[in-house]
Amino acid sequence: MALNLQTLKTRSLTAVIFVVVMLLGLLWNFWSFLVLFTIIHFGCWHEYIKLIKKIYGNNILYFLFGLVYITVPILAIIDLSIIVSIPKFPNNIPRFATPIVEFSIIIPCAILFSIWINDTMAYIVGSLIGKTPFSKISPKKTWEGTGGGAILCVIVIAAIAYFSKLIPVKDAAIIAALCAIFGTLGDLFESKLKRMANVKDSGSFMPGHGGFLDRFDSLLFAVPAVWVYVKLFL
Repeated sequence: MALNLQTLKTRSLTAVIFVVVMLLGLLWNFWSFLVLFTIIHFGCWHEYIKLIKKIYGNNILYFLFGLVYITVPILAIIDLSIIVSIPKFPNNIPRFATPIVEFSIIIPCAILFSIWINDTMAYIVGSLIGKTPFSKISPKKTWEGTGGGAILCVIVIAAIAYFSKLIPVKDAAIIAALCAIFGTLGDLFESKLKRMANVKDSGSFMPGHGGFLDRFDSLLFAVPAVWVYVKLFL
């Protein structure tokens, strides 16, 4: 297949803008973070409703499922950005203290970077040595690419944690593994919805890259898994 330079330029420009907007939303402050994920929430909802209408028509049960599929993960990642702590006092003297509420992007960034790295590495490994189909739902995925992407994702995220000291290496590795596993399931789930709706992309807000669900399908499955781990073990 001949390389379409115009398509390549469009995809590259869109990808750069997407990364810049995501990083600004993540890193600027809590309000930019909240606005970013509010937009993602409603963008995913809009596309999900269109897909469900194509598949099932106006079925209220599937619309309610969207609360679990989309709204809960978005609320969960916002919750993971908020750290509430109680000031400690010397000699363990009990005092009335106002909880300290802080904004932290460490866990949300760990999730997003894990998903991006996993997707990138899975694509590279799959392109180089992928032979065994992973699922009929997504014919381009291979076991080699999926496994290689997950392993490299854990290694890279653990290395970042080791050198940055922002999060224990063990926790970073577990979060990366959860994102690789559940992110892949999220991608397959959205691929199944698109197949049932007989569409190639969930939307077209990113020229050359698809819609909101195409970009954040992995996130919607990975976040709840990481949220449970963080609340139970961190």
